[in-house]
Amino acid sequence: MWRAFLFSFIRRKIVLWVIFGCSLMYCIVSFLLIPPRRSDIWRVSKKLDHSSFVWISAEGEWNSSIPQSCRNTIQGKEYIADDRGYICQRSNLLANNCCGITENRYICDTCNVDGCCVLYEHCVSCCLDPNKRKLLQTVLGKASETFRVLFSVINNQFELCLAKCRTSSQSVQHENTYLKPNKHCYTTADKVP
Repeated sequence: MWRAFLFSFIRRKIVLWVIFGCSLMYCIVSFLLIPPRRSDIWRVSKKLDHSSFVWISAEGEWNSSIPQSCRNTIQGKEYIADDRGYICQRSNLLANNCCGITENRYICDTCNVDGCCVLYEHCVSCCLDPNKRKLLQTVLGKASETFRVLFSVINNQFELCLAKCRTSSQSVQHENTYLKPNKHCYTTADKVP
C-alpha cells in the first residue's frame, strides 16, 4: 500500500514537471521567435502627428447640397449639431441625421470670448467654424501628456470638437454642480476635453 502511494505521488510529480517544462518552452520560443508589434496603441509619441487630420474648409464644402448622411451630437434633448456645423431642433433633424441647410451654422450665441459655451451644441457648432482652425491647431499642439492618447485617435475637426466640448470632472464642484454656466469649452488645452 505504501508502494502504491509512493508510485502515484511520483507519477503526479512527473506529469506536473512535464506540463511545466512544456509551458516554459512555449514561453521562451514565443518571446524569441515572435517579434513585438510596432503599433502599440498605448505608446504615443511626444509629438502628435496630425498630418492626415481633416479640417473643415473655409469655403464650406457642403453649402450647396445635403450629404447622404451626417454625424451629429446625438445626445441633445432640444438641439442637435451636425458635422457640417449646422444646429437644428431635434424635431427638425432630417432622416439622414443632418440638419437642413436652411438652419443656423457655426452658432456661437451662448459662447463667450474664451470659447466656452452654455450649450454643448453651440460649442460644437462654434468650434467647427473654419476660422477656428488656427486656435484648434494650437490646442492640439499644447495637448498635455494626459490627453495625448485621446487626441492621437481623433481624425477630424468634428471629433476634436465633440471631445473638447464635453464637460469633465474639472468643470464641476462637489460632483453635482457646475463651476460656471459656460461649461462647454473648445479652447483651453488645460481643461479636460
